Amino acid sequence: MSDNQPNDANPFTSRRFILAAVIVAVVLLCAVVLVVSSVLGGQAKPTAGPTSSSTPTHSAAADADPSVCGLKGFEAKSSLDDAPKSNWELVGTIAAPTDPKGAGPGKIESDGFRSCYAHTATGALYSAANFIALGSDATTRTKLPSLIAPGPGREAAKAQSTQSSDSAGYRAQVAGFKVDSYDGKNATVDLALNYSTGQMVSLVLKLTWVEGDWKLVTDNSGNLPIPPAALQSLGGYTPWSGA
Repeated sequence: MSDNQPNDANPFTSRRFILAAVIVAVVLLCAVVLVVSSVLGGQAKPTAGPTSSSTPTHSAAADADPSVCGLKGFEAKSSLDDAPKSNWELVGTIAAPTDPKGAGPGKIESDGFRSCYAHTATGALYSAANFIALGSDATTRTKLPSLIAPGPGREAAKAQSTQSSDSAGYRAQVAGFKVDSYDGKNATVDLALNYSTGQMVSLVLKLTWVEGDWKLVTDNSGNLPIPPAALQSLGGYTPWSGA
């Protein structure tokens, strides 16, 4: 976005917008479409991702903090450029990758709420994609704070979790990904979301391994550390989608 755009007209930097993106992901889907369609006009450009090997590096070390639901697999270091072979299920309005005995989610509740992922880069990727999908489902949306890392950010999310929003008319799907970093304890996953309008948006989620699962990292107010950004193409991303 060009520098001459006024700050108060930029919803990507709005604290209220980012908070909604964390707590009620469907609000983000609606707001970003509006921004991309009416403000950006194709000005934003995707940032090239780091070059890394496409072959995951598996650690021989034992997992000192295994998956809370018993999913196998542990990677202390990994790079992931090749799209994992995935089964996809519709969660709310978004297709989410599903591998209950592999990357996860290893736990799916009767209302469709999903949690518990493998302690691997693929597990972190699945966790990020499923978090976004859960935000589009009104049935499970209020449970999203449990997928945020413990601390003030989770408590702030709980305080806001009863907020509702109408996103009628807007649909988005995962179109690609980049795993920007992964060290076994922390992961940064960049998801490219493709909207029914034809626009694309980059959503970067930082995750940390805690409580035997991947949890979303926020600041003390429940804000995403990195705001969403418009994309012109999937350049730099690995194509990956279920719809």
